[in-house]
Amino acid sequence: MQILVAVDGSRFTKRMLAYLAAHDELLGNRHQYTVLTVVPALPSRAAAVLDRAVVKSHYEDEAERIFKPIRGFLARQGIEAAYVSRVGAAGELIARQAAAGRFDLLMMGSHGHGSLSGLVMGSVAAKVLAGCRTPLLLVR
Repeated sequence: MQILVAVDGSRFTKRMLAYLAAHDELLGNRHQYTVLTVVPALPSRAAAVLDRAVVKSHYEDEAERIFKPIRGFLARQGIEAAYVSRVGAAGELIARQAAAGRFDLLMMGSHGHGSLSGLVMGSVAAKVLAGCRTPLLLVR
């Protein structure tokens, strides 16, 4: 099974990883894992005045800050994974990556807001769910 694991480095990511570790059917070398993080884009005015190399380095550093503890977690589990970072709107890019990679499962943590606050605030999970045909496992 190909599993896309969307992460943001929050406590909700940690809960999702704990869930993964507790479920042998999801964890193991028989699966292929891709870990995805989406770094928010810098405001266009700020990016316009910065050197492209500085902007690129910023995005890479932010992604690696999120990936570093996850690399350690997966290494302790004996699991190798591919790591992918994107820049932009998280909900849209996660859904797009799930479709493009033809994943069997997408896993991500969720803040667990009620449906009313989700409508008012517009959560990443709601946007992924709306734009994704890949089965989605939300862990709160």
